[in-house]
This record gives sequence, structure tokens and C-alpha cells, in this order.
Amino acid sequence: MSKEAIVPTGMAPSTGPFSPGIRAGNLVFVSGQAPFDADGKLVGDDFTTQARAAFANVERILAEAGAGLADIVRVGGYLHTLEHRDEWNAVMAEYLPQPYPARTTIPVSLPGFLIEIDAIAVIPS
Repeated sequence: MSKEAIVPTGMAPSTGPFSPGIRAGNLVFVSGQAPFDADGKLVGDDFTTQARAAFANVERILAEAGAGLADIVRVGGYLHTLEHRDEWNAVMAEYLPQPYPARTTIPVSLPGFLIEIDAIAVIPS
């Protein structure tokens, strides 16, 4: 099976040896997306604003691959603290329709931001 890097225009460049997204067959694997704009500047200082910005980056990658947020089958939320779990649930419900995707939520030490989101989506035929 071949794989193709998904690198939308207007996104900050990767900070390491990884692609923002990879298309393999009809699947799209989205690398962890943090709340940064195209210039690499942090968006917002509160959890909800940052979560929305991270979802916007996930959405850009999916759109480039021919998918959308409704096509996500698995999502990971990496939160600075689980104290933001209720806000994470609210933002996730705002962006992702039912049936909700499988999910993992993990508290992690993030360098200067509050959330990172990764995802796997199925490209509609």
C-alpha cells in the first residue's frame, strides 16, 4: 500500500521529521495538532480557544485529504491537565457529530500550550 504525505498550504511547518498527515488507502492519520497558526504563533490563552484552534488544524489536514471532521473514527486529546476534561468534552461535542469517534484522553506535559489533538479518519468514497 502506498502512502502520501498530507501537507496543507497555510500551516506552520512541521517541527520534526513527521508529516502533518498521511493518507494510506482510504485512511488519513493526522499527527498531533497544537493550537498554532500558519506563522507558528500560539492561538489563545484559554483551553477552549486552544482546542478550537487545534481542531481547525486537524480540519485543514483532513480537507486536504478529501475528508472532514465527521469522518474521524478515532481522536486523541492530549491535555495539559485533566482539569480541562469537561471543556474538552464540550469542544469535542461541538466539532464532532454522533456517533462520536473512539477517543483517548491523556494528561501530558505540553511545552507552553494546553492541548494537542491527533486523529484517524476514513475518506468517504
